[in-house]
Amino acid sequence: MNQSQQSNDGRHDDDSALSEFLASLMDYTPTIPDELVEHYMAKSGFQSPDARLIRLVAVATQKFIAEVATDALQHCKARQSSVVKDKRDKQQKDKRLILTMEDLSKALREYGVNLKHQEYFADSPSIGMDPASRDE
Repeated sequence: MNQSQQSNDGRHDDDSALSEFLASLMDYTPTIPDELVEHYMAKSGFQSPDARLIRLVAVATQKFIAEVATDALQHCKARQSSVVKDKRDKQQKDKRLILTMEDLSKALREYGVNLKHQEYFADSPSIGMDPASRDE
């Protein structure tokens, strides 16, 4: 087999795999509704009559959000595990993870998104809790 024939066979395999993937998108219902994706695509100046492209953008967006959320969770766990040893006994009773804007900001920064929030945001884990349950 010569080089050009191998190249064409590889390209054919890629094309058929892509066609199968695009066809499977029509059977998949993404978390992000098609209407929402169409709205933001239109708002950015892009319109497409192909529903498969809308679904592809929805799946890519869903993957991005899942990765950011996973990274933010890792930042949250790292932050909470670095608590002073005095507070560890108290924390053992309450193993809730509290995701803050700082955790989300760090995760988004890894993807090149700089998030700035107003100073009045409640970033303290004890804000909004019952005063009797605060460990101050």
